[in-house]
Amino acid sequence: MTPSDTSGSPGDAHGRWSDLERPPLNAAALRRGLVRPGGLWTEVEVVQATGSTNTDLVVRARAGAPEGAVLIAEEQTAGRGRLDRAWTAPARSGLFFSILLRPGEAGVPTERWGWLPLLAGVAGAAALSRAAGVDTALKWPNDLLVTVAGEERKLGGILAERAGDAVVVGLGLNVSLRADELPVPTAGSLALAGAVSTDRDPLLRAVLRSIAEWYGEWRRFEGDPGACGLQETYAAGCATLGRRVRAELPGGRERIGEAVAVDGDGRLVLATEGGVQEPVSAGDIVHLRSVPREEGPPAQE
Repeated sequence: MTPSDTSGSPGDAHGRWSDLERPPLNAAALRRGLVRPGGLWTEVEVVQATGSTNTDLVVRARAGAPEGAVLIAEEQTAGRGRLDRAWTAPARSGLFFSILLRPGEAGVPTERWGWLPLLAGVAGAAALSRAAGVDTALKWPNDLLVTVAGEERKLGGILAERAGDAVVVGLGLNVSLRADELPVPTAGSLALAGAVSTDRDPLLRAVLRSIAEWYGEWRRFEGDPGACGLQETYAAGCATLGRRVRAELPGGRERIGEAVAVDGDGRLVLATEGGVQEPVSAGDIVHLRSVPREEGPPAQE
């Protein structure tokens, strides 16, 4: 079996590849639908399993792979989120893929490249809301959220990594994950959120086309998030804004305040109790809900 063969084999008829509700992706069909002359996507490859699509594509980027390369895995055995956290999910239960971008070739200054994971979030949320019929929100800086049984749950995450003059952006999205398969209680999936479809092929196409559209506009304006509408659209879809949050910062520090804006550099601006507005460029954000002081500290949502 070649690395890109996702069809399974007779020997695994009762294994993790035999779930008829989770058919394999068709790489040839995806290439026909996505790779077009003059379009962003130049290569589309589907592998049955790999450690991490981001790791693999970073290696290819450093070796000179072209912008627009897309690497999709039916299963990741060492998927990574931010801060090198593990990302695990059953085979074919989600969309696990990475894309290779070279924004410098279009004249986008490197100081604006930090907007790429936020751009992927905006594009992904818009595509999934349309294609799956599920309201999808953003949590700063790199999570997508859905509502399951009235609770806010994490649908997926985004990880961007520099690779020389390229950026590799990875997305992991839970599609058909069932309740008994959730890695943590705060996770969710499109299926659990009541999606009208969990067919991964049209969902993947929708997300990649949306990314291409947003990336084209962002690149046309040399990465200016205000001029291309990205900053405004991100703020409109960000569930973090207007919330009381705790920012867990590098070095063991933390800040608590109201998230009031995402600035031109993609940083989350917190209004602290001291009346100071402080931008946060990196860290974990915990959504809080305010409660009267006599009842104790804010509770996590």
